[in-house]
Amino acid sequence: MKKRKTLYGLLAGVSILFILYALAKNFVFDPAAEGFLSHKTGLKRELNLPVWLNVMYVHVAFACIAMASGLLNFSMRFFEKSRKLHRINGYVYIVSVLLVVLTSGYMAPYATGGKISSIGFNLLNMVWPLITITALIQIKKKRMIRHRNWMIRSYAFCFTNLLIHLITSLFHQGFGLVYATSYTIGLYGSMVLLLVIPYILIRKIGPTREIANPPSMQQ
Repeated sequence: MKKRKTLYGLLAGVSILFILYALAKNFVFDPAAEGFLSHKTGLKRELNLPVWLNVMYVHVAFACIAMASGLLNFSMRFFEKSRKLHRINGYVYIVSVLLVVLTSGYMAPYATGGKISSIGFNLLNMVWPLITITALIQIKKKRMIRHRNWMIRSYAFCFTNLLIHLITSLFHQGFGLVYATSYTIGLYGSMVLLLVIPYILIRKIGPTREIANPPSMQQ
């Protein structure tokens, strides 16, 4: 129980800080995304900046909603207060994930790093909703623990952007690689971590009895 509360507290802290950072960076300090766009060179498709920016705003907004709603549904206190709200919030998460994926699909052809990065984002855009829908199917079948585990796998994808930029910074600023190459490494490196980290976390949490409780990280 203590282990799960600690993990949930850590997850909450990281999630909230990242949400605040993403909102501030994209809507306050750099709403034109000049810093990010400066690294996009040699694009084979002409970038319609006003449209791209509007899609990016929707993408960031619903990514933050997905992160917040997912975090909330991992809380046992929230579930115990209202199972109906837990269920509604779960659908908010699913809709948010689908909107993030759709907007990402629009931006993928313009990805930093060219075609190889575009392919990576398209893979992510297929895997994330598939995992999320699997979590929904599991709860429909009353498989609580499996639902929890698939939701942990799904929620990990909310941190895709964070992992990409951390790895990119490591290779670009730490090892001196060009930004586009570092970004591509960051993308595929994050894909590996998005599969490995949930696996480790699920094993660390361990199984619980299949009772009428939701799949939660917090007891």
